[in-house]
Amino acid sequence: MENNVQEFHVTYFDADCGRSRSETFDTMAEAQRFADRHCSGEDSWAVIDAVTVEPARLAA
Repeated sequence: MENNVQEFHVTYFDADCGRSRSETFDTMAEAQRFADRHCSGEDSWAVIDAVTVEPARLAA
């Protein structure tokens, strides 16, 4: 049985420091809101990637 979890990585350009950065979110809605806030200027950009993560195995 697979118990894969999906998380959403937002990579964006931080104009304040002139570098690209990334944040991780549990839901697409949270990721979309964050990305929208960082796409306000002409040179701004953000990319959302859905990533499947396998949970770590617990010791018995």
